[in-house]
Amino acid sequence: MYREWGAAGVPGAVLWGSVSGGGETRVLPDGCLDLLWSSRSGLLVAGPDRTAHLSRSAPGDRWIGLRLPPGTGPAVFGVPAEELRDRRVPLADLWGRAAAEVTERVEAALAAPGAGSAAAVLTRVARDRLRAAGGPDPVGARVAARLAAGATVAATAAEVGLGARALHRRSLTLFGYGPKTLARILRMRRALDLARAGAPLAEVAARSGYADQAHLTREVRELAGLPPSRLLAPATA
Repeated sequence: MYREWGAAGVPGAVLWGSVSGGGETRVLPDGCLDLLWSSRSGLLVAGPDRTAHLSRSAPGDRWIGLRLPPGTGPAVFGVPAEELRDRRVPLADLWGRAAAEVTERVEAALAAPGAGSAAAVLTRVARDRLRAAGGPDPVGARVAARLAAGATVAATAAEVGLGARALHRRSLTLFGYGPKTLARILRMRRALDLARAGAPLAEVAARSGYADQAHLTREVRELAGLPPSRLLAPATA
């Protein structure tokens, strides 16, 4: 069971919740950082992944998360995204005693009927941290939007007024990896969305900027660990 809904007050963020049936879940890279509460591990920060993260859980494990859009996480968590790359880190490692206060607020909300109030706690925490930081670096949203739309790294750098090296350094801080890696990840996400909407893979490859379907398959396998045909196959009981 998994669902998503909007996060009021944190532009571009998405709340999500799940109750595990047990086993392994493949989480695809998306350029985002997440603030998570886990019934097993408490409050965690999920850093930006370069490849698919395999999450293992027991039946009944619960998760509530706030997915922050690319470039926003560093302003919330107070550390460069590259320090969290490919990691799941206890929030206490980043915030110390402040994390214990957030944990108390989440646990109090969970004691009330429904999990929506716990999600609201995560949202308020992120919103307050963003305000205290003066908001996210606006370059992050501009870079992510241009790359998501299929712009080249060179064109994106020119549009935001940065040289290639400066854009790379800024991207490591904001996204956890360079703009070329972010562009590959966002292109894969765009391609998979088209495929899920029913477009044939050859058409998906052409519309997403891949040289051909074989190129699409190689890229998806490298980033997601499986070819598109397997990722898109219906789940079996």
